[in-house]
Amino acid sequence: MFDPAKAASEARATLRKRQLLSAAARLMARDGADSVSMHALATEASVSVGLIYRYFGNKEDLLLAVIVEVLDAFDHQVPAAIEAAGTDPVERIAAAFAAYCNVINEHRDAAVLSYRESKSLGAEGRNKIKELEISTVLPLQQAVLEAIDAGRLVRVDAELFAYNLLLLAHAWALKRWYFERSFDFDTYVRKQTAVALAAVVQAEHRASYSHLLDLS
Repeated sequence: MFDPAKAASEARATLRKRQLLSAAARLMARDGADSVSMHALATEASVSVGLIYRYFGNKEDLLLAVIVEVLDAFDHQVPAAIEAAGTDPVERIAAAFAAYCNVINEHRDAAVLSYRESKSLGAEGRNKIKELEISTVLPLQQAVLEAIDAGRLVRVDAELFAYNLLLLAHAWALKRWYFERSFDFDTYVRKQTAVALAAVVQAEHRASYSHLLDLS
């Protein structure tokens, strides 16, 4: 039987945890993970230190959770975007890339941390991140394979092409200071989509995807 009180309590707990992760990502990106104390995080998130320890045993657990939250968002949002794009395989690739970019844009601090601080995690944490990252690129890799099989793309290495798109999504967080001189976020996604697809869409199908290949 549905328990509204329990559901409300779980929703509040989820919200508090997200607030903690967001605050941790901001502080760690700004000051470095080693420099962030639990007291500083409690102040930033407007919670007690005790509440932090309800969710995370130590700072390494917290850092891992910040990074895993991004990978979990990939895991939920990318397949949903691919499904919503319909059956056209190239449209599915474009939708997947846009979803990767949206996740990165929503979690910019955490994305930067995944590069800068993941080396400070223990072997178990690093391996977990690697496994999750491999799994998050699989839906896009499958979409690329389907586009190749349908004759829409040249016979590119699907794994390499998919991972290159993932790296382009990460670049928005890593080099946003550079790209923002010329592009807003939506323009970045559109132009990177066009550049990537222009290299692989078969010549006879380019007219069908002119809206995705437009570099203007």
